[in-house]
Amino acid sequence: MEKRQRFSAEFKREAIRMMQTSGKPVAVVARELGIPRNRLHKWVLDAQKKGDQAFRGSGRPKASQDELAALKRELARVKEENEILKKAAAYFARELP
Repeated sequence: MEKRQRFSAEFKREAIRMMQTSGKPVAVVARELGIPRNRLHKWVLDAQKKGDQAFRGSGRPKASQDELAALKRELARVKEENEILKKAAAYFARELP
């Protein structure tokens, strides 16, 4: 199994620029760069949709420690509420004839 290729933001921007200014077909530019042409199209769509925010980094952005702690507290509260509701449902189910 091949290791996944990673490309820098500068490489992606330069590839898009080459595609738009060279006058060559997308398939030729992609072949010269050693990437699939559909990946080049995806980069163009990302750049159009996100503008300067495109290609900021790899993967998901890291959650801050404060946000993570708040989400953990909320999860614990919701789990406790769920347990209470389960017990109440069991109690009332016994009461039915």
